[in-house]
Amino acid sequence: MMVNRQPLIKLFTALIALCAIFGTGSNKVQADEGTTAEIVAFGDSLTAGYGLAPGEGFTDQLQAWLDENSARKVRVINAGVSGDTSSGGRARLDWGLAPVKDGKPDLVILELGANDGLRGIDPNITAENIDAMVAELAARDVTVLVAGMMAPPNLGAEYAQVFNPIFKDVADKYDMPLYPFFLEGVAADASLNQSDGMHPNAQGVKIMVSKIGPVVKKLLAE
Repeated sequence: MMVNRQPLIKLFTALIALCAIFGTGSNKVQADEGTTAEIVAFGDSLTAGYGLAPGEGFTDQLQAWLDENSARKVRVINAGVSGDTSSGGRARLDWGLAPVKDGKPDLVILELGANDGLRGIDPNITAENIDAMVAELAARDVTVLVAGMMAPPNLGAEYAQVFNPIFKDVADKYDMPLYPFFLEGVAADASLNQSDGMHPNAQGVKIMVSKIGPVVKKLLAE
């Protein structure tokens, strides 16, 4: 008795095609989940981890916090230089982005201006530099979390009135997220700072990361 194999062949072919479709989709999901988000922390000694042991600095602690709390794989790059001003940061922006392919990280945390204030640099110069850096990053389609700073009290109210709004003004201008004060919860607390009273100790950094971490996590999710 002759058996018509044509329907069986068509069914077998259809099953192979379906397997190929679902297999391709599965690989795509795995690739997406395996993509590592790159964050460049671009700043001064507060980013660099001045006076702290390995694992205690801002980028190390932020990396650990995100590893524990974020569903997405993350790489935090330390592009901090102790003593840097906004002018120094502006001059080395390309260098800071060099570790990332095409100079386009998923996020830049821009933390500069503290040394400008400590040195009493004209706030208009600081504003120009912060603006130029955010403008350059925006042109590259890079999201910038602008970390705000506050002027040292000894420089007086007039200086603070010009200096303090710089970061919000630039963030608003380029529609970038703002973290109002990088040292929130730590500044002026002797127990959370090193002996110089300016640089956070390991516990101080832990508090900083606990506050900024959820902001970074949300930006990566978006």
